[in-house]
Amino acid sequence: MTILVTGATGTLGSHVVERLRHAGQMVRALTRTPAEATGLPDDVEVVGGDLTKPQTLAAALDGVFAVHLLGATGHDHAPLRTGPQIMAMAAEAGVRRLTVLSVGEEGELEQAVRDSGLEWTFVWPIDFMSNALGWAEVIRDTAEVREPYANRRTASADETDVADVVATVLAGGGHAGRSLIVSGPEALTPADKVSAIAAATGREIRFAELPDDQARRQWRAEGWPEEGIEFMLRMWATVPETVARVTSAVEEVVGRPPRTFAQWAAAHADAFRP
Repeated sequence: MTILVTGATGTLGSHVVERLRHAGQMVRALTRTPAEATGLPDDVEVVGGDLTKPQTLAAALDGVFAVHLLGATGHDHAPLRTGPQIMAMAAEAGVRRLTVLSVGEEGELEQAVRDSGLEWTFVWPIDFMSNALGWAEVIRDTAEVREPYANRRTASADETDVADVVATVLAGGGHAGRSLIVSGPEALTPADKVSAIAAATGREIRFAELPDDQARRQWRAEGWPEEGIEFMLRMWATVPETVARVTSAVEEVVGRPPRTFAQWAAAHADAFRP
């Protein structure tokens, strides 16, 4: 049975492909640019296609039993607008099972999935631990992270845990009709995460909280557009309590506790060393 993984070269998708192959599943990897799809196992079938252009997906869906579908596309993570067309094509192609990487909101795609007649499961990672790699350069260069809103807390999930959840559902079924919110085992502040990275690297790394005006000046100096600066300030100032909520999804689906941020930091320590 062939499983199609969309976004197969991304942070999550590459791990999903790896998990499925390790479990002995046949995998077809969808990417916009197959020629640039490096790092995937040699026995994975790589096909071209664009989720925003459903007419490019017919060959990718042919003979597929299950699909992992991105709920958002592009660098701006815009919600996928072609869900109804993709669901119709998947049903016609004989797809039976579906996991959807959810953006945590109910929209046109989510409704199309619910109406599709397929065995579906939404998977919503609260936040990826790998987002901390955005600090890697500044930590290597200055051993300091400077950001506003130091008290915001998120129960970030290790991307490999999320991949384990997705691969387990795709390969083995179960959890149909559910929205699985995937978290790590604890809610941490940015300073907590920086402390874990410091412990993992054996370096002294500081976290400095910035007031809004200093954050604006810093981000302008780094070349951020004004709309991006204001968006980030609004987002961090209004972080909902739900993103600090620890869930049992990893243990329910995979049968083990989720990995801690300290474990993630230890596995990625070299990225933060000079």
